[in-house]
Order: sequence, then C-alpha cells, then structure tokens
Amino acid sequence: MIEPNETALLPEGLHDSLVGDAAHERKTVEKLLNIFSVYGYDLILPPLVEFEESLLLGPGKAQSRNMFRLLDPASQRMMGVRTDMTGQVARISHTRLGNAPRPLRLSYAGDVLRINGTQLRPERQFTQAGVELIGSNTTEAYIEIILLAFEALKDAGAKKISIDLAMPLLVPTITEGLGLNTKMSNQVRHALDSKDIGELSNIAGEIGLISRALLKAAGPAEKSLKILSELNLPREAREMCNELAKLVARLNAVASDLVITVDPGEFTGFEYQTGISFCLFASGVHGELGRGGRYIVNAELGEGEPATGFSLYLDSLMRALEITDKDKKIYVPVGTNRDLLTTLHSQGYRTIQGLEEVSDIKAEASRMNCEFVWLEDKINKLTE
Repeated sequence: MIEPNETALLPEGLHDSLVGDAAHERKTVEKLLNIFSVYGYDLILPPLVEFEESLLLGPGKAQSRNMFRLLDPASQRMMGVRTDMTGQVARISHTRLGNAPRPLRLSYAGDVLRINGTQLRPERQFTQAGVELIGSNTTEAYIEIILLAFEALKDAGAKKISIDLAMPLLVPTITEGLGLNTKMSNQVRHALDSKDIGELSNIAGEIGLISRALLKAAGPAEKSLKILSELNLPREAREMCNELAKLVARLNAVASDLVITVDPGEFTGFEYQTGISFCLFASGVHGELGRGGRYIVNAELGEGEPATGFSLYLDSLMRALEITDKDKKIYVPVGTNRDLLTTLHSQGYRTIQGLEEVSDIKAEASRMNCEFVWLEDKINKLTE
C-alpha cells in the first residue's frame, strides 16, 4: 500500500508548479504570445505526441537520444513525446501551410519532455515559447528575430539581457577551404567548442594559428570582430564573418542596451543550424533563457527553405523574473449577490465566496489568505 507521503514524490527532473508560481508562469506565457502576435506571428499548437519519424526530421534529430517513445495501440507505429517544438513548426510549415505566402511567421508555446536534464537545466519537463520566420535568409530576418526575443524578454521582466552569437559552421567551412580532412576538422571543432587550449596548442600549420585566434576571439563583440577581421580566411568563411559584423553593427544601432558577445568556435546545441546562432542570458540567472538561429526547413526532403527563429525556456526565464503583480483576492460572505461578484471581477479582484455563515468575517477572510473583504457594502482592506 502506498503511503500518503510517497504519492508526493515525483521522478527526478519533474516538479509541481504550485499556487503563485503557476499563475505567474501562465501570465508570462501570455505576455510572450501577445508580443509575438503584435509583430505578426500567428499562433499554432502542435500535439504533444507524434509519429517518431516526424519528430526526428530536421531540428528534432539533435534530440533523438533524449526522446520518450511509445507504441501507438491504434496504428501499431512508434510515437514520440516531443523534446522540442521547432521541428513540429517546420513540419507544419512544409505540409499544412506549404502554400502559405512567404516569409511565414509562426509562434508557439507548450511543454516538452526529455529523458535527461542537463547540469544547467536539470528539469526534464518545461515550457517552450518561441517563433519561426520561414522563407527568408536575409540579415534583416536575423535582426527581426533577435529584436523580438529581446523585446519579449524585457516585456516579461528580465533584466540586463545579453546575447552570445555563434557560427557553428565556421570551423568546417575554414577547414574545407584549406583542404583539410574530416578528422582534422572534427579535432579542431571539438577543441574549440570545449575551449581546450592544450589540444589547440598541439595543432600545427595555418589551421593551428587560425584555431588559436578563434579561441582568443571569444568574448565581447568588438574584440571578437577585430580578431576575426585580421585573419586570413577562405572566401566563404570570410563572407560568414562579414555577415556577423553586419549583424552586430545593426544590433548596436537599434538596441544599444543589448550586451553582445561572440563565440566563433561554439557549436554544441546548434548541430542542425546553418547560419548565425545565438543564446540569450540574463545577469544573475543560472542557465540560458533561450536559443535561436538559422537552419534549413525540411532539408532531408530536398525542398528545404531557410528559417530563423528562437525558443525561450520558461524554467530559466521564471528564475529571472520577480513576482510584481499583487494578487487582489477579496472575501465575500455567503449569500452575496452575483452581480456584485461580476462588478468586483471587472475591477480586477479575485473573489473567494463564503460557503457558510461565520461569526468573524474578517478572521475568515484572513484565514483564506485574502487581502480584502466585502463588509458593510464596501471593499475593506484587512490591514486597515
């Protein structure tokens, strides 16, 4: 027989959101979706569970080992619980919205579930909210997406927001341009990603000089761009760095309060992305608030199109926010006319209806954690 206290135990990485926290998160999601909407992003709601092969297309492939799987009794096909919503948006854009005019702007919000958490994100179930801009590969698409993420986070209440820009394909592009083999490319790429100066010191030749310079370039955007501009890079790699410089200049011009850093050698977490990628942070918050960048929708089907987007992680975001909205709960005695309740609701109060007569209405209101009480035909604050 299960003891009552054992029923409160949850698997590692899962938790209950209780009174106050749950309402705050719901309101935050509503704020984010409202910002997405006013900038022209239409909301879609994909299912929590899909056929496995659909979830593993494109962006979903990177999380394949982290996906819960189950057998669908109806179709006898394997299904998966989504680990990320970006792939679902890509599927919808290619199928049900395949004929919609481009660029296509879509937003979403919902829970995702993963087999394992990480050191920075131990939660295995959390809410994602984000947008995808599909059908444009311009620098302006980056600007729109990054500024939208910045504004959404500020509107939600996050402070001192910073963005770390990365180019996950820069190192492979450099090594290919220098005629190096895949083994050397992977060695340089992983050493840079892990910031292994010892490994990079052992790499000889031109790629050794470039890779060590790329490691030094990680940091504030101004310093990073200066180092990158002085490197003798293959043509395609130089074009990538030029686009990064153009993006940083535009962001500095329109969002001077956004702190920008660059890590040209980072690629973990951006495996499916094909252009400039980014992580969003807030001062004093453990873990990233979100990730984004450019990728190709449905590249596996040979009909890929460029897309740029971001996902915000509500578990991290909620740690960056303070609960500032006061909960105006008012206790109304049993038998109160329902027209009064409607009036109080229109004034922003949450009503707690008494269900039986009590001798001390104020004491009962206090017991029910109400700040106000309806007494003598008026609103009374309990602290008065």
